[in-house]
Amino acid sequence: MLLLPQFRQLIPGLTLSIGITLLALLAERLQQQALGWVVLDGLVIAIMAGIAVHSLFGLATRFRAGVHFAAKTVLEVAIVLLGGTISAGAVLQIGPMVVAAIMLVVVLALALSYGIGRALGLDARLATLVACGNSICGNSAIMATAPVIKAPADDVAAAIAFTAALGVLVVLLLPLGFTLLGVSEWQYGVIAGLSVYAVPQVLAATVPVGVMSTQVGTLVKLIRVLMLGPVVLALGLMQKNRSHSTLPLSTLLPWFILGFLAMMGARSTGVLPDAILPTLHRASATFTLISMAALGLSVDLRSVIASGGRVLAAGALSIVALILLATVTALILA
Repeated sequence: MLLLPQFRQLIPGLTLSIGITLLALLAERLQQQALGWVVLDGLVIAIMAGIAVHSLFGLATRFRAGVHFAAKTVLEVAIVLLGGTISAGAVLQIGPMVVAAIMLVVVLALALSYGIGRALGLDARLATLVACGNSICGNSAIMATAPVIKAPADDVAAAIAFTAALGVLVVLLLPLGFTLLGVSEWQYGVIAGLSVYAVPQVLAATVPVGVMSTQVGTLVKLIRVLMLGPVVLALGLMQKNRSHSTLPLSTLLPWFILGFLAMMGARSTGVLPDAILPTLHRASATFTLISMAALGLSVDLRSVIASGGRVLAAGALSIVALILLATVTALILA
């Protein structure tokens, strides 16, 4: 009963976030029906709609607790559920040399993206968010990194909005590279897996090329997702060293990363059966959408616009560098 008043405080903000999520899903479905494909991803629509609502009408105090809960805790649950869709066995099938190469590319891409962001005048936290989003897994990486480096909501929204938009362009343009570069389906799968943000986007970028590129691209992408845990841990340790203070274990190794690894272990050992995978995918995607809507609701549009040009430039240059790294890696591994 003691928790009931606290839960009631969450209801208005959660309801508003869920309402925006439903509108984003509807907009995504209408695109699919009208055009045969999705131009603007539901994640981007959700965050833009949330920002629009806040900018036009403000955010009353009664909504704030629920919006904060949706932006943070709901997203963390989504990351845990994502772990249940990844099998260690599938990762091992691709071979140790390829796994090592993927890890190296992620590390190099993080360093390059961060350097580009700082050179363009982004502060350290925003540059870190853009680097993690580009180099690992887009929105999920940005949201997982944000609490560890104590990034403000405006920085998180700017990083997600512009890297997501660039991600759509990559999905649209990357298949042209298959013809222009003259690479094999296997090599193209490596390139797509290393450079495209989300697993569904990897499918969109590889299915037109062939089954081999789709299988390889998906496995490479899953290995990139697995880099999220070590990167978050490393950032936590760096934050500790900078502040010269003792950070709690929950900051160095957040609960949702432990949950992600536990769910992956359950999937790998067969505790989670194949039949449950579609449910996990849908639940993770839905919770992520709700959190994106909530994130938008907590953002001051003026701050996003003020940093927009620099963020867009940093994201664009970073993705070009990542594609070049991915292409060189694919050619070397062939």
